[in-house]
Amino acid sequence: MGSFLEICIYEVKPEKADEFEELLKEVSKHHKSFNGTNEVKYMKRTHRQKDFNAVKNGDPAIRLTRKPKSITYVLYWELKDEIVHAKATKSGLDNFYKRFNRCLTTMPKIILGESLI
Repeated sequence: MGSFLEICIYEVKPEKADEFEELLKEVSKHHKSFNGTNEVKYMKRTHRQKDFNAVKNGDPAIRLTRKPKSITYVLYWELKDEIVHAKATKSGLDNFYKRFNRCLTTMPKIILGESLI
């Protein structure tokens, strides 16, 4: 059996982006402190592909320039198993839920599962 993964997609209010990014530093430190956490990474969406032909041609991605209605962030969190995930998630929500929620435009999309490779 592989490790347990969470991919979480957050839509953040543009005016709350700096606050959210500071909060991510605290949350990341919290997540990494749990015995059984293998990896914690956050990504901010900054680029997009022009189109599929550009991908096939090996063209570089295009930097986003328009003022967005929301800013997309993605969490990649790898843990030993679902038991560690449950304990770490509960602790994270107990400590950070209100501050996280203030920054979001909608509830996050959460994808859970076991790694294959």
